[in-house]
Amino acid sequence: MSEEWVRLEVSEGVALVTLDRRPVNALNRDMRRRLVATFDAISEREDVRCAVLTGAGSVFCAGADLKDRPSSEIAGDFLEHNRITRETGNAIRECAKPVIAAINGAALGAGFGLAAACDILYASENATVGMPEINVGLAGGASMLKTVFGRSTLRRMFFTGQRLSAHDLLKRNVIEEVLSEKDLLPVTMALAREIASKAPLAIAYAKRAANMVDVMPQRDAYRFEQEFTVALSKTEDAREARAAFLEKRDPVFKGR
Repeated sequence: MSEEWVRLEVSEGVALVTLDRRPVNALNRDMRRRLVATFDAISEREDVRCAVLTGAGSVFCAGADLKDRPSSEIAGDFLEHNRITRETGNAIRECAKPVIAAINGAALGAGFGLAAACDILYASENATVGMPEINVGLAGGASMLKTVFGRSTLRRMFFTGQRLSAHDLLKRNVIEEVLSEKDLLPVTMALAREIASKAPLAIAYAKRAANMVDVMPQRDAYRFEQEFTVALSKTEDAREARAAFLEKRDPVFKGR
């Protein structure tokens, strides 16, 4: 059943990952494990160069399934639950390929955490995001909010559980565009195919560099990137990219 809750379709170098545990795609432990396995597989699959994450139906992901809470009476249950919860977002963030979020509705709590772990975000007109844990007597997710919001917005959302609309996100430069429900997936898939057309080694290095510069001082980060540039310049794909540019033709990359 958990495999059906996370659907994977691959075409033209793009992996479409769909959360499909309706009606609201709430995350339980089995679904989280499947998500981790899916994105780990994407990292290693040579036929995948970019991924898109979306939800089935009219909800992206309503967050954690409250019926699947860990038990304090079972030794280690909270630790195991928290570990797989952390690794769900990490599997997306650390995926070797760029991941685009197509937020097709509400993305709440851990559901917004999944979107925030992606590299590029788009949202449909009916999308909303929030961290409503405070409304059920819990507190968690500030670290996820911090990746996309400033200090005041983070704390307001965290302390109140208030939601932001897709247009609120666009105004805050959190997402790239607000799209109609029918245009959301075609636009994100088109961007994914464009990314997939680039030199695969360069994209892999670019994803690693983007993740590292998030947590490094600018001086160290730029030196880190320069080392990647030197390594890439020696690859066959780099030579092919330069030749194709000069010859005004499409490059043929071999991933080496």
